[in-house]
Amino acid sequence: MNAARGVAALSFVVIAGAGLAAPPARIVAADGAWAALARGATCEAASAALLPATPERAQGRASLAFDAIPNGRRGQLALRLSRPAQPGSSALLTVGAEPFLLVARGDQAWSRGAGQEAAIIAALRNGGGMRVEARSASGGRIVDRYDLAGAATAIDAAAACAANMLANR
Repeated sequence: MNAARGVAALSFVVIAGAGLAAPPARIVAADGAWAALARGATCEAASAALLPATPERAQGRASLAFDAIPNGRRGQLALRLSRPAQPGSSALLTVGAEPFLLVARGDQAWSRGAGQEAAIIAALRNGGGMRVEARSASGGRIVDRYDLAGAATAIDAAAACAANMLANR
């Protein structure tokens, strides 16, 4: 792992470790702006939004979770928005030119099911950039952008991590 990847991977561990109840994450692989992390019975491909946190805005984060349990999740997308979304609103994820309507609540947004998750993963592999947009609780616009460099590698590593954990149980 080169120095740039090491710095990026360290930022993922800090972001990934932000949940108080979550077990610590272990870096499985890192490439570009994405990393594959193992935590408990879940492996995930994760990235931080391009704009860093400020006192007014939290750090945006995207992750695709792969569970190491039989019939577990296989690429569930979860996003931490940089600001809370307006109650009752949705979030719009755009990968390249493909739009996906997500469920949103507070500062979280997530995919609607396995079919949508497979389509999102396919779009992420084709690159072209990723952004999520929502209406903020104060009525403004939330736009979080992500670099897709390394996304395919992190997705493959997270899926393989979960499969290996499942096989070794």
